[in-house]
Amino acid sequence: MKNRYALLTVDTEALPKRAETDHVRRLMWGEHEKGTAGVREMASIGNEFGAKHVFFVDMCGAYERADEIREVMAFLDADGQDVELHTHPEYLPDEFWKKNRFRALPKLMNRYTDAGKELFLLSHFADEVAKVVKRPVRAFRAGSFRWNALTLDTLKKLNIPLSFNNTVAAMNIGQNPCSVPMYRPFYWPNGILEVSVTEKNILPSLGKTMWGKDMWARFQYPLSLYVRYRPWWASFIPYSVSKRDGFLVCLIHSWSLLYWDEQGFATYRDDRRLEGYRRLLRALSKDYDIITTGDLLDLVQAGKIVPDRVADRAEAPAVPAKAR
Repeated sequence: MKNRYALLTVDTEALPKRAETDHVRRLMWGEHEKGTAGVREMASIGNEFGAKHVFFVDMCGAYERADEIREVMAFLDADGQDVELHTHPEYLPDEFWKKNRFRALPKLMNRYTDAGKELFLLSHFADEVAKVVKRPVRAFRAGSFRWNALTLDTLKKLNIPLSFNNTVAAMNIGQNPCSVPMYRPFYWPNGILEVSVTEKNILPSLGKTMWGKDMWARFQYPLSLYVRYRPWWASFIPYSVSKRDGFLVCLIHSWSLLYWDEQGFATYRDDRRLEGYRRLLRALSKDYDIITTGDLLDLVQAGKIVPDRVADRAEAPAVPAKAR
């Protein structure tokens, strides 16, 4: 054991604006006329290095294709991947809410004040995941990180122990009401364990001078110009991610191995991102134990991962964030 841990978290979604047609096939399976680069390939590359991904699956963005999304979840579960809950409720049809006796507005989850509406939303789609994977959901990530304090209460009610929502970058653009600059797991006062996306503060002095706030970049794939995974001997380069960081959470999407065409739709162009992802996982797996949410809970229980602290409830205000 390396006593350094990393999670590969994949927002698995088929949002309307990212493909012209066949959203699940193109954005989850990654199937295109010239080639394929989707969740199968991502899982296969991980398997080469003994690494399983955490696939946060959204059924809202392509609600009318629910059966296709269930097939994706079934494949991932059969392959030993970790399938968890993701929601983009802003894309649900109004008829969904009317049928279940809730107002469609507000659509963005960071604007919710109706505890019953959020409880129904998360319980409904958590049940959908659980039916496929044959176990309760362990973790939740809000679509575009649009959460507020109501989300923490809802997770507690549903016995979902892990939140993957803390990010300064999302707070800076108004997607969530707050963030705690902690990059190892920490607890909220109600016992929910928060697992933050790994981020780096980019040029802090310049950011405050030019924009009045710090600028944060995430450890994600494709790698950004700022936050790149580097070997130990190059970890002195600013904003690097390396084994000096004892705990990493990488943000990926089901379409991250694809490219964007002139219309802004995902498309397959070549295998360069596949090979780049293989290089990243080869390096990560040498330095880190790549774990799932089940592993994380076990490691916390065993005292091998000790959450840094308990955040103040005031750091997660109930007042909805300004929607953007």
